[in-house]
Amino acid sequence: MAGGWTRDGAVQDQIDDTVEEGVARARSRLVHHGESLEFCEACEAPIPERRRELVPGVRLCVACQAEEDRRAAKGSGANRRASKDSQLR
Repeated sequence: MAGGWTRDGAVQDQIDDTVEEGVARARSRLVHHGESLEFCEACEAPIPERRRELVPGVRLCVACQAEEDRRAAKGSGANRRASKDSQLR
């Protein structure tokens, strides 16, 4: 049951989106196992040997990993909590 200007099921859609976003963020922080890449998955820059030794299963160079971490920390920026206060702003 939705209220106000929302359609039926909108609240559940918001909850589902929030959960999916949280799961994706958690999965992105999992330690990768297996062989490290020699070249960055994102920009194809060489990954230093020392980094490959210290971070098992590394996929990204330091610059791309830092950017990925910034994006993950920032989150989506969307307020999907559907609080009445946020809807009034």
